[in-house]
Amino acid sequence: ISSDMKTLLGSDEPDAGIAIELYCYRAKKYIGAYAAALGGVDTILFGGGVGENSYAVRKRILEGMRWCGIDICEQVNIDTVGKERRISSDSSKVDVWVIPVDEASVLAKEAVRLVLLLSP
Repeated sequence: ISSDMKTLLGSDEPDAGIAIELYCYRAKKYIGAYAAALGGVDTILFGGGVGENSYAVRKRILEGMRWCGIDICEQVNIDTVGKERRISSDSSKVDVWVIPVDEASVLAKEAVRLVLLLSP
């Protein structure tokens, strides 16, 4: 119904729920794969639109990952929207942070750098 996570989270449509579930599953799969490839992780960062603003998505991604040392503080996760904050519990072996990112600015700077690089 949409590619916008905010719209999906606000929808009662079954397809929206499936899209959210798939999104979170894929993110969890990548975290697990990188943790295995790296032999463990020290820190996980959530940034960008969804990572900064959706405590529900962060929770769903990290649920069931205590096996690799990840434990988030549920209330801190809920209270953290659009600001930099550690959301992992004190007992978590992996630090989990929400870090605000100005994606548009980063993309614009990279575009300018590429144009200057390719200019004669």
